[in-house]
Amino acid sequence: MAKKPDTPNYKVVAENRRARYDYAIEDDLEVGIVLEGSEVKSLREGGANIAESYANVEDGELWLINSYVAPYVQAKTFGHEEKRRRKLLASKKELSKLWNATQRQGMTLVPLVLYFNHKGIAKMKIGIAKGKKTADKRETSAKRDWQRQKQRLLKQNG
Repeated sequence: MAKKPDTPNYKVVAENRRARYDYAIEDDLEVGIVLEGSEVKSLREGGANIAESYANVEDGELWLINSYVAPYVQAKTFGHEEKRRRKLLASKKELSKLWNATQRQGMTLVPLVLYFNHKGIAKMKIGIAKGKKTADKRETSAKRDWQRQKQRLLKQNG
């Protein structure tokens, strides 16, 4: 998850908790996101879901696909489409790195966290990930359970 500075502007809007379970995340990258006014207002109220979304590099541009931003009630005539494709902002160097990872190495771009940074600007953390197989998921789950059990035992004995 993104670091939490002590500023009042920092706010996590949406988090994809399932991403770390379904994917082995090898690297992450902070990118900007192009939003309409009503989308920003809706995000400030916390109305977003990135659990079923993914990112893709198309024609030299990075796109966020299938993300949901709730409609903003006060923006009646100037509202936004809830599940539209949103452009993500990254440098050309980062774009080429992402394109290489997805096309050549068979990786996936998974949105991890959507948040407002300390300056109040909407940002997204994207993970370059490889899908886990069922056995890997079981192993991750077993490790997590063992860590919990170990903490419980230490707490009882200490």
